[in-house]
Amino acid sequence: MPSAPSKLYTDDVSLLVVTLDTNPFFWTTFPFPFAEFLSQVLAFLNSILLLGQLNQVIVIATGCNSCAYVYDSTSERNHGSTTGTMPALYSNLLHNLDEFVSKDQQLDVPHKSGTVPSSLLSGSLSMALCYIQRAFRLGPMPPQPRILCLQGAADGPEQYVAIMNAIFSAQRSEVPIDSCYIGSNNSAFLQQASYITGGIYYKPPQLDGLYQYLSTVFATDLHSRAFLRLPKSVGVDFRASCFCHKQTIDMGFVCSVCLSIFCEHHDKCSTCGSVFGKGQLDALAANRKRKADTL
Repeated sequence: MPSAPSKLYTDDVSLLVVTLDTNPFFWTTFPFPFAEFLSQVLAFLNSILLLGQLNQVIVIATGCNSCAYVYDSTSERNHGSTTGTMPALYSNLLHNLDEFVSKDQQLDVPHKSGTVPSSLLSGSLSMALCYIQRAFRLGPMPPQPRILCLQGAADGPEQYVAIMNAIFSAQRSEVPIDSCYIGSNNSAFLQQASYITGGIYYKPPQLDGLYQYLSTVFATDLHSRAFLRLPKSVGVDFRASCFCHKQTIDMGFVCSVCLSIFCEHHDKCSTCGSVFGKGQLDALAANRKRKADTL
């Protein structure tokens, strides 16, 4: 496959890839209704297309078990009205979204009762990057790409490796990842994604005015952001997830060969198969004890 061309963009044309969280387990327990959330998101997407005739919008639905493209503004069937009463952006997206949710529920994976399973964020990020890489190869002057993650479900520690790979791939391709998190707590994965790729992480304080936050923070193209004072993250949670139990940890053991992270010591790395010597562990414990005695 040929390498991507050098990053020469048209300043006034944007390619916005939106990942839309459709996790039914989250929305059934969240006080803000999904229908209201979706109506404000649709208004935001419509405003992006109105800002520029050549702007492109791609929507990827993020479910619990799968991901899928549900809208592509470059598709010919999305030009014009399909129902006579509703624009194609609304009718086609809602139709595809309804089909996706039905198919995603049929692929239901068992989870612990009383818990909300995480959404497949790693899959939607991978699909977004694949679409952007394809756009890079269509011509020497592609539109400026960026990814906007509209996420509500909590992070899934089991997706840590896949998400970090997607983040570093976006960084290498100079694709910023913007994050609008509407859940109860902050998302460590999205905080790291926006920080590493140079995007914006924002958690709206009031969801009733979600459209206002989306239009004022995330509607600006990359060229215009240099002239605006956009919100910055107060802090970033850089904690990692262990490879053994898929849990978020503050301290752990790192394989010196493949950099896999473990919450407890292992005699052998489960990722690359490297054998850890017991003498190295004993020396480390002795060194820690010596430092503690000197304090």
